Amino acid sequence: MCGILAVLGCADETSQAKRARVLELSRRLKHRGPDWSGLRQVGDCYLSHQRLAIIDPASGDQPLYNEDQSVVVTANGEIYNHEHLRRNLSLSAGGHKFRTGSDCEVIAHLVCMS
Repeated sequence: MCGILAVLGCADETSQAKRARVLELSRRLKHRGPDWSGLRQVGDCYLSHQRLAIIDPASGDQPLYNEDQSVVVTANGEIYNHEHLRRNLSLSAGGHKFRTGSDCEVIAHLVCMS
């Protein structure tokens, strides 16, 4: 099981102090996902993921993105029909391009469809 941490709009600390605190809190989740640590910061919002690699352990590190990185996803779970979704998204008008074999990457591309 993975560990996920989100810190949204916490503007009461300096940027460096806040980032250090987010990294410290994320490390506390390491036991939930010992295979990879990922962090994405946009402004004063942070998204951290501690990954337990089951599907695509070689390249499925999270957070995951759509093609232009306008959608950022971190997820815990398994998308059982990800191969079917991936095929349909690749063949759709947008011709989605995937960077990993992770089942959760399809989520970032499905958000773009709505």
